[in-house]
Amino acid sequence: MAKTVELDRFDHALLREMQIDNQTPARVLAERVGLSQSAVLRRLRRLRAEQVIMADVSIVSPETLGVPVTVHVLVSIERGSRTYGEFSRKLQARPEVRQASYVTGGADFVVHLQVESMAAYAAFAREVFHDDPNVSEYHTYVAMREVVGPASKR
Repeated sequence: MAKTVELDRFDHALLREMQIDNQTPARVLAERVGLSQSAVLRRLRRLRAEQVIMADVSIVSPETLGVPVTVHVLVSIERGSRTYGEFSRKLQARPEVRQASYVTGGADFVVHLQVESMAAYAAFAREVFHDDPNVSEYHTYVAMREVVGPASKR
């Protein structure tokens, strides 16, 4: 389990700004949160070192990559720790999978995919879900439009 890190109001303000745009210059961040530029840089180094900021990433438009269809799938699999590991590895090996979480509740996994078309999803579903005897059921949800997130800001 990750250790808890003490964060003050300046840290929280910096984290909010970084989640909106992690390319914002330190001088601009300093103005927005009420600190000096050197204090902002020092805090950002600490937040990265303590893994509060886990990664600095670029969110790429799925359309420009040729995978405009977003699909979320709830997957239930047969019980067994070996089965969970095998299924996790299968998901990790597939480039269509953008994120997958092992969850509690009515399903075992929530899988987020980006595919080029519904035909591509159908092929994926057949290979990964339907043809796997350990998958007991899966429910597909195709995103119509992103309401909150990077694409909703365009």
